[in-house]
Amino acid sequence: MVQILRYAAFTTEPGGGNPAGVVLDATGVPDAEMQAVAAEVGYSESAFLVPRQDGDLDVRYFSPLAEVPFCGHATVAASVAHAAANGSGPLRLHTRAGLVEVSTSETDTGYITATLISVSPRTEDIPTPVQAALLAALRWTEGDLDPALPVRAAYAGAWHPVVAAATRPRLADLDYDYPALATLMTEHGWTTVQLVHRASETVIHSRNPFPPGGVIEDPATGAAAAALGGYLRELGLVTLPAALTIHQGEDLGRPGVITVSIPSDHTSGIHVTGTAIPIEA
Repeated sequence: MVQILRYAAFTTEPGGGNPAGVVLDATGVPDAEMQAVAAEVGYSESAFLVPRQDGDLDVRYFSPLAEVPFCGHATVAASVAHAAANGSGPLRLHTRAGLVEVSTSETDTGYITATLISVSPRTEDIPTPVQAALLAALRWTEGDLDPALPVRAAYAGAWHPVVAAATRPRLADLDYDYPALATLMTEHGWTTVQLVHRASETVIHSRNPFPPGGVIEDPATGAAAAALGGYLRELGLVTLPAALTIHQGEDLGRPGVITVSIPSDHTSGIHVTGTAIPIEA
């Protein structure tokens, strides 16, 4: 038996942001049990921490259907839960995507904030036929897209296609072909689809379908936010250094705010900051 904590990340309200399951000590827990726990919890991801003798932590992330290499909101949730139990400070998390360093601190209002530094980001072109299949699965057209933000696959620990809507109403009207999108994402190793609308250079609205994980939509997605930061930097679409505010979850009734800091150094990781708060089970 493991103790499962429940936290909402990127919010100060239990009903906002993105909920995550957290197991602070999963030492000796088999993969199959982690997967079963994540399925039982039912959130888009659960994080399982395994303390090392040197003070670092190994971390595994499971959605209800499968393991994922990295998850931002579960990292924030787990880091805040760890700080609540052990005190704030720096953490070194060894994920399947690589080392992720996190700092936690308590605000003047009593909330604990976590800032993670992603692995080095990168982007890739998506071939035209795959882009067409992606738009078809989303039930979007070329006319729905913002031409200033080209469709690309972006990575900062997990892969996410970035697809930008020209208008906020287009982003709000999400009605995709679940089986078709799930199949396409599985074929290409995409974790979520980062759908965005850019209200200004530094304010972005986002939605993230997540059918490979058994979730229609992820309410707040730190890994995709980090990937988006890398995408904007690599394509020269933001003035560096930059600080972004990403609003996500509004259309689901679970509003959350993700702060993304983009350093000028193109080899550096992207900084993602958010609060997290316990959810009563």
